[in-house]
Amino acid sequence: MTQPHHRIARRFAELKAAGRAGLIPFISAGDPGYEASLETLLALPEAGADLIELGMPFTDPVADGPSVQAASLRALKAGQTLARTLDMVRALRQHDATTPLILMGYYNPIHRMGSERFLEEAVEAGVDGLIVVDLPPEHDEEFAVPARTHGIDVIRLATPTTDARRLPRVLHNASGFLYYVSSNGVTGGAAPSVAGVEAELAAIRRHTALPIGVGFGIRTPEQAERIARFADAVVVGSVLTDAVGEADRPQAGVRRVVELTRGLAEAVRGARKARTVAT
Repeated sequence: MTQPHHRIARRFAELKAAGRAGLIPFISAGDPGYEASLETLLALPEAGADLIELGMPFTDPVADGPSVQAASLRALKAGQTLARTLDMVRALRQHDATTPLILMGYYNPIHRMGSERFLEEAVEAGVDGLIVVDLPPEHDEEFAVPARTHGIDVIRLATPTTDARRLPRVLHNASGFLYYVSSNGVTGGAAPSVAGVEAELAAIRRHTALPIGVGFGIRTPEQAERIARFADAVVVGSVLTDAVGEADRPQAGVRRVVELTRGLAEAVRGARKARTVAT
């Protein structure tokens, strides 16, 4: 059995000791091209990313909104593959041995590579966690259990429609953290109801000790700061992929994503006092 890196657990322990939430930016691997995407990835930790979600581009990302869909298509058009995405992780590990990295995407590219080969290469590259949005817990024996055997955290999604009967199934075999989808729909949707999300997280915490990250619909530092008062991490993606898509050249996109990440990180760190008071 491959020994787990435990980067995710260590990072959340560090955040808890610091009394604050973490920031998890999402970018799509290879968007708008390999070199610019890699430059962005390498810059994210210094810009304030506590953990990183790296999207595995796929032709039919049904859970994603227009922004992330467009990012996937730009990356695929530029020649991004799952193998090249793993190469990006290897490149990150040459510069950064501590920032946890989670690959997020769909099962089809993994299945095409072969699950066992993918898991072996992911561990070797330095991947810490996986979010496979279209593979429900009912298929754990096919992928989640082998992933855990390889020492990779399997991060589950919970939504506003995940009721008390379904939640134990979602939590079974989950590790690393729980990703709470703050609003129904696809990525980049409407801003979440802060009070509603806070109440949902309080209910979920009665069933698990896993840290909880909140994502979907969080686009501004102000929104991130409010969520960071009670969540363990804030996930932001669509505003970053929009920045890449709107840039007139790749380098401008890199600079804009880094700038946005810095602003979001400052806001999340600024929530420390309010979060301490709230708890």
